[in-house]
Amino acid sequence: MHYDPHDAFVAPARAGAQIWRLVAGLLTVAAIVIGLGIALDTVFVSSGALADRPGRPITVLVSLFAFGFLSIGAMVAARLLHHRPGLSLIGPPARALRDGLRVLAALAILQIVLGLLPPWGDGGTGISPRENLPFGDWLSILPLSLLAVLVQTGSEEVLFRGYLQQQLAARFSARWVWLVLPSLAFGLLHYDPASMGGNAWLIVAWASLFGLAAADLTARTGSLGAAIGFHAFNNFFAILVVSATGPLDGLALFSMQVDMADPALRPMIALDIAALFVSWLAARLALRV
Repeated sequence: MHYDPHDAFVAPARAGAQIWRLVAGLLTVAAIVIGLGIALDTVFVSSGALADRPGRPITVLVSLFAFGFLSIGAMVAARLLHHRPGLSLIGPPARALRDGLRVLAALAILQIVLGLLPPWGDGGTGISPRENLPFGDWLSILPLSLLAVLVQTGSEEVLFRGYLQQQLAARFSARWVWLVLPSLAFGLLHYDPASMGGNAWLIVAWASLFGLAAADLTARTGSLGAAIGFHAFNNFFAILVVSATGPLDGLALFSMQVDMADPALRPMIALDIAALFVSWLAARLALRV
């Protein structure tokens, strides 16, 4: 594995690599997220602005933009506890932008190719997308929707592949520590047995592998650009194109009525894991890493 760029990416974290700083930093992130979340709730929910509007576009937009609290918290923690710039969590800006655009282009081409291959239609699953938003309405809010997805995915990457991965790598030389632990934490945050039933741990496995792929791309390139592009493209389709019917389908062009606890979904989850592997390879090919 060619992880030389990762050394420069981690360098700003080395001066404040003590574990107590990381623990205090994560507590700081939690406090900021909770505090800003309460403020957001007061403004939008308690005022009645979002009352009785679950799944509506405005509700989903607010939910996605609220993920920005993660990056705010991580950058504040980096500055206060590790005495380094918040932007050091991202890496060189020009490289991040270049890598992100390359990954987005590669995954767009891959998606077109996969869309031309059989099986077509519902693939024998019996689950067919239905129109969720009229195309004109969807298109009119698409710029704001794209920005919301970028904030959501970028903020998760700043916390997990930026702050957490950098600080662990600065403290521990063993790759499994800074590659695997943040990825497992990312995966466990997707654990939802109430709605996913017996499939919950499969979703955790998929999310953990997704986190591992993003961590690997970050280590190979030395910035968050590739990981953000990788993550944003995935969520663009899952949130804005075809979404499972539920609280996050308000921005999607199409939606599907899916019971996430249905055991019949397990082969589809396995296919998603295979598609994740192919996407990771496509990203690496585009980045030449």
